[in-house]
Amino acid sequence: MFKLTARRALVVYIDGNRVVKTLRHFGIVRYVSRRMHYVILYVNQDQIKQLKGKINRLRAVRSVEESYRPDLDPTLTDLEMTGLYKLHDEDD
Repeated sequence: MFKLTARRALVVYIDGNRVVKTLRHFGIVRYVSRRMHYVILYVNQDQIKQLKGKINRLRAVRSVEESYRPDLDPTLTDLEMTGLYKLHDEDD
């Protein structure tokens, strides 16, 4: 049977575009911004700490950040309770 694996996106800021080939060995390269010099890379959730350290040691990599998207609440209930967001009639 097909089994889903938990994945997470890493945002890798790079100095040059030549390192993109090397990043393909670590995970799935989803997007490359050649002008703004970053790469969106999907890796397995259980290997994030190991791969983040290895990727950060590459010569042309400036920094590596994890995506916060899986941690966010999509229903905005936290924002309503804090008062940062209020529901309007158009939101219904």
